[in-house]
Amino acid sequence: DVAIKRKIRDWVDATRGEQERFKIYVQNKGIALNALHRRAYDALKIKPAGNTKQKRSEVESAREWMCRNFYDVRTFGAVMTTEVNAGQVRGPVQFTFARSLDPIVPLDLAITRVAITREQDVETVDADGQEGEGGKRTEMGRKSIVPYGLYKGFGFVNPHFAAQTGFSGEDLDILWEAMTNMWDLDHSASRGRLALRGLYIFTHASRLGNAPSHILLERVAGTLKDGVTAPRKFADYAVTVNDADLPAGVTLTRLLG
Repeated sequence: DVAIKRKIRDWVDATRGEQERFKIYVQNKGIALNALHRRAYDALKIKPAGNTKQKRSEVESAREWMCRNFYDVRTFGAVMTTEVNAGQVRGPVQFTFARSLDPIVPLDLAITRVAITREQDVETVDADGQEGEGGKRTEMGRKSIVPYGLYKGFGFVNPHFAAQTGFSGEDLDILWEAMTNMWDLDHSASRGRLALRGLYIFTHASRLGNAPSHILLERVAGTLKDGVTAPRKFADYAVTVNDADLPAGVTLTRLLG
């Protein structure tokens, strides 16, 4: 779940990071969180209380400022009750752990690296104490991969928490945009072909929900095709989506798949 959130944050930062309302709070750039909390107090012209107790009204003002200016705070929430107290936010968007539909077998591959880490491993010393030739010329390394896995995960958007954080329809559209495109910003040798294969959205007419979530989520299923014992590609699966006789007040939108 946190890996998916990291990708969404990186996408929003790459596409809208220059806009005030779409700053990213949880960064991977070595910026201390207290420094970001202090921005809220500076903007509100309030002095942080430090080790003493901050007034509740001031904390609430700082919390609202953080929600307005940081996309991931008003989307995923954040615990900001640190030395510079900016309150606590429960986010409207939550993800589960994604699980593979079938057992996977991670492989640990050995690789040879020509760049040596330590200076003393490069040099050798002969019996007279003089520098000689030789030393290490390569080092062994490892890479872990999964040959193939089709994963199924779930996400939820709570309209009540959205009203509290200011999460808007525009923010929701950006979320769908990020989930569809963010994988292309995160390619690596071990996950060079990671991609989203399906995005199915069940929308309720009522803020309280028109049907239990598990009944809806079970309508999306993936099974191995006949004759396939070791899946190695998406075509080895048959993905079905039961959109017939949906509960009253529930609509299904297929953004992908």
